[in-house]
Amino acid sequence: MVSWKYTFFDECEPIEMRDPLAEVLGAVEEGEVLEYGYGDVVRMAGHSCPTVSGAFIVTRRALRELYGDETPVRGDVKVTLKGGPTRGGYGPMSQVISLITGACGEEGFGGLRGFSSRRNLLLFDREDLQRNAFVFERVDTGERVEVVYDPSGLPADPEMNVLLGKVLEDSASEVERERFHDQWQGCVREVLEADDEEVLEARKPN
Repeated sequence: MVSWKYTFFDECEPIEMRDPLAEVLGAVEEGEVLEYGYGDVVRMAGHSCPTVSGAFIVTRRALRELYGDETPVRGDVKVTLKGGPTRGGYGPMSQVISLITGACGEEGFGGLRGFSSRRNLLLFDREDLQRNAFVFERVDTGERVEVVYDPSGLPADPEMNVLLGKVLEDSASEVERERFHDQWQGCVREVLEADDEEVLEARKPN
């Protein structure tokens, strides 16, 4: 198990899911809850940033809105991103959402005799372009919620971008590199620990 440089990766509240396909195929006992933590997302993405952490909290909030006190069902959630896969952070954000919900594009698992297909549950709306806007829908009930992510109000050190340039150019000192890491991951922590209403808006989609 990896030892994260920043402990908040494993301290962040995880997302709990049930996966009927995993149950049917014997990976877990029936009704077993699967936990997806922020550390799982970092392993998948290969890095930790405000975009990746934003996708994590967007997914967590949307599932709360759709399922309430119920455990969300993996493979039973359809997600539409308001823009193309190369617009802003939608590409990497979609991968985080797919990891947690099981929703995939046309390359996804097609199901077993029609059971638990994940194909075409992750869509990009290239016509209705919005910034960091996601529509989640329960396949079983048709209930939908739109979640918009905006971390612009969170504090950030203006020195961070200067230090990023030095790190990328390999001209940063060890002290500067460590200071950049602290500032960058500090922004991530702000996102993960923010009150939902500070960075997220949940609303009924048009």
